[in-house]
Amino acid sequence: MSHLSSPPEKHKGERKGHRLPRGSERGSSSQDKNRSVTVGSLVPMSAGGKGSRTNCSWSTPQKVPNRLISEKSPYLLQHAYNPVDWYPWGQEAFDKARKENKPIFLSVGYSTCHWCHLMEEESFQNEEIGRLLSEDFVSVKVDREERPDVDKAYMTFVQVRGLPLEGRLPVRVGPLPSPWPSLRQATSSGGGWPMSVWLTPSLQPFVGGTYFPPEDGLTRVGFRTVLMRIREQWKQNKSPLLKTSQRVTTALLARSEISMGDRQLPPSAATTNSRCFQQLDESYDEEYGGFAEAPKFPTPVILSFLFSYWLSHRLTQDGARAQQMALHTLKMMANGGIRDHVGQGFHRYSTDRQWHVPHFEKMLYDQAQLTVAYSQAFQISGDEFYSEVAKGILQYVARNLSHRSGGFYSAEDGDSPPERGMRPKEGAFYVWTAKEVQQLLPEPVLGTTEPLTSGQLLMKHYGLTEAGNVSPGQDPKGELQGQSVLTVRYSLELTAARFGLEVEAVRTLLSSGLEKLFQARKHRPKPHLDSKMLAAWNGLMVSGFAVTGAVLGQERLINYAISGAKFLKRHMFDVASGRLMRTCYAGSGGTVEHSNPPCWGFLEDYAFVVRGLLDLYEASQESAWLEWALRLQDTQDRLFWDSQGGGYFCSEAELGAGLPLRLKDDQDGAEPSANSVSAHNLLRLHGFTGHKDWMHKCVCLLAAFSERMRRVPVALPEMVRALSAHQQTLKQIVICGDPQAKDTKALLQCVHSIYIPNKVLILADGDPSSFLCRQLPFLSTLRRLEDQATAYVCENQACSIPITEPCELRKLLHQ
Repeated sequence: MSHLSSPPEKHKGERKGHRLPRGSERGSSSQDKNRSVTVGSLVPMSAGGKGSRTNCSWSTPQKVPNRLISEKSPYLLQHAYNPVDWYPWGQEAFDKARKENKPIFLSVGYSTCHWCHLMEEESFQNEEIGRLLSEDFVSVKVDREERPDVDKAYMTFVQVRGLPLEGRLPVRVGPLPSPWPSLRQATSSGGGWPMSVWLTPSLQPFVGGTYFPPEDGLTRVGFRTVLMRIREQWKQNKSPLLKTSQRVTTALLARSEISMGDRQLPPSAATTNSRCFQQLDESYDEEYGGFAEAPKFPTPVILSFLFSYWLSHRLTQDGARAQQMALHTLKMMANGGIRDHVGQGFHRYSTDRQWHVPHFEKMLYDQAQLTVAYSQAFQISGDEFYSEVAKGILQYVARNLSHRSGGFYSAEDGDSPPERGMRPKEGAFYVWTAKEVQQLLPEPVLGTTEPLTSGQLLMKHYGLTEAGNVSPGQDPKGELQGQSVLTVRYSLELTAARFGLEVEAVRTLLSSGLEKLFQARKHRPKPHLDSKMLAAWNGLMVSGFAVTGAVLGQERLINYAISGAKFLKRHMFDVASGRLMRTCYAGSGGTVEHSNPPCWGFLEDYAFVVRGLLDLYEASQESAWLEWALRLQDTQDRLFWDSQGGGYFCSEAELGAGLPLRLKDDQDGAEPSANSVSAHNLLRLHGFTGHKDWMHKCVCLLAAFSERMRRVPVALPEMVRALSAHQQTLKQIVICGDPQAKDTKALLQCVHSIYIPNKVLILADGDPSSFLCRQLPFLSTLRRLEDQATAYVCENQACSIPITEPCELRKLLHQ
């Protein structure tokens, strides 16, 4: 199935991040819409996948595996039986390229990526193409989720090559030497996965693209042709290639530099906030919510910004507009087909403007961020619709993406066999025919104005039709013909009125019907599970469970967060060095396995885990999590901080040795930028400890990214939030009391129930030797009033009068 409502020959490749609103210069901007479809014009797309195809009965794998069979990555293992002499990223491959003077073909993807697996099926399983790759190139396969540094470095090259170059690079990259102009068109793209890049033996890129079909078409250059042209050029006239490669690398280095320069202070938060809001307002879809055009992606970073903007502009028209945009988008997404109404959780993105037909892959990072967004929506609106959606997401994660030891798996595929032994199809696990639903729900509904079965009621409410509700334009391969995607078409009130029923009766009937569909779906072949566990995404999921558990007052959810944090400390933390590991893997019998040598953590691993631990401390009030967060922040500062230019590099200098770029990620996309999250973390850590060095680092970080925020704030909405928090100052909300006492818990729950993004919540238990009292000596001066749990709200080293009643605390916090 195509991921866009256009023929697949026009749009290939997994999408990088999400489509940003107008004004962004990276990702898929307004320039993508106007790009002419030339030979192989590759507009980026996002997530999908085929599962572990080497185990599918419809495919006959090679008898002899290649060297990827020794890897742990599910993605690399999916290519272990290709007739390609694959190498994992490493010195062995680089040495071979230098010794034999061959170009490197770098292929980057991930295990649930639809177009990655299509290219594998079409090209990497092809014997002739396999010989070309093995004889004339050193072929290297990388899991982007294991090595985000490799992915980001070369994605920068691929994206820039796919956009108009005038005015975008300090150095103009000229055309490739003849006969390369047509090949340059064929290999340009906006970035995405699979990513295909050709490198010199010194790892400098000279040609790049995303998905390639195996053979030439009317409008496309095939992968075989690209390989043969590169082989010919490399053997006969490689000097121009090397010069072009050097020129491109120099230009990318200049373009990617992010530094404070002469700036001592960040930009104005008020101005930056206003511009970010205006850019979002211009691209907002009034009818269906969301931003820009199809495909539509969940954008939690944007929704979080809008909620923060509303809070600081509550009495203005723009503030009300920001709240409406965020709440409406969340409601439309939850009612759309992008949400799995049968099994809960959210699919990766919608192929259409209406959130109707999704790409069916489910990513852990989406579930983690969306549950926080829906919890915040509940805090702001009081509408239990949003809290129910948040609980549903966590129910899905607990059931489908959780390791028995507490960790969280990376993703579930969008493709699966319709029946055992059949070829996988996109959405097969999730879609329904009218006949299936009617057979599963044949019971007549009593008391209606016309004859009606439970199946007909469900079909009406969720928009299922006899012919299927997926248009041919969204299904060019015909994989969803006659199938329907559940999407809420009417409110409960309208459905009830249509058939003369009570609203609660309709609610009960629909709930019962969905449960029967859920039980029936258990008998279908399941999508492939990527059982790799990433520290960064586990950190996001700890936040998801902790924040939602605290907001809803559910200890059970907080306990999932605690289990996730314990898993991280037990399996992904090296005590001796204080470093995080990037990955671990589900082994047999519930065991946990690691690669050897281990893959060490990147900036995002530290930033997201620290955020998770800070959220978990506020939810559980167990200071051990705060202490570990401080230790990890110290390690992050040591490994990634740029003492000259400010901000954090994405990778350690040693780990990325040989890469052409050492980047600072400058975009909040499908995941927030680790620098954006770090800015928030530094502010919060300063609030918890008073350590001035972290406030200084926060200021330097914001100053380093000030030009980016000034020009395109919509590209960094999470960092713009941090900028606002810095200039408005955080609230320190201190609760003095016995952690187990009811009055203490009542005050804590009062704080959790209110949307206060710029705060730190501290429990002072009266012990002057406690960790927090040692960090913040003023806590020892705060006393309980008449032996009752007492709250203080402190700002700028001044505290409020003592408060013992939750209603009074609520009034103060709402001011």
